[in-house]
Amino acid sequence: LEVTMKLLFKKIRPFIIPVVITLAVVILFHSIFFLGYVPTESMEPTLETGSLILGLRCYDDLQNSDIIIFRHDGSYLVKRIAASAGETVVHQNKLVIVPEDSFFVLGDNADNSLDSRHWENPFVSLDDVMAKLLLPIE
Repeated sequence: LEVTMKLLFKKIRPFIIPVVITLAVVILFHSIFFLGYVPTESMEPTLETGSLILGLRCYDDLQNSDIIIFRHDGSYLVKRIAASAGETVVHQNKLVIVPEDSFFVLGDNADNSLDSRHWENPFVSLDDVMAKLLLPIE
């Protein structure tokens, strides 16, 4: 049995370090970082179409002008926070107050962005925020 264990260890030993590194990377991107892709021009010129982006899942306070990655209608979107909880915004010609733990978001390229201005429910819940933009990857 001891000889069999030594032979088995000898065979799997070259794979231990790559497996550990792979697991570490998977855990980092599942819990700390968010890697994404910008498929449209909605955030140009800040984020070019086709850019890779890196987000941080562990963020503290989100502020107006922060760029966030969030879920909306089954997709991941990237937009800038234009208003936070308690602030008043104009939506479909009415003044509305942003609810607690929510945001009103806009794309930087207003002419080509489907954002809070166009949605029936214009607010992004804090629960739907996946990450805060750390940096675009050129």
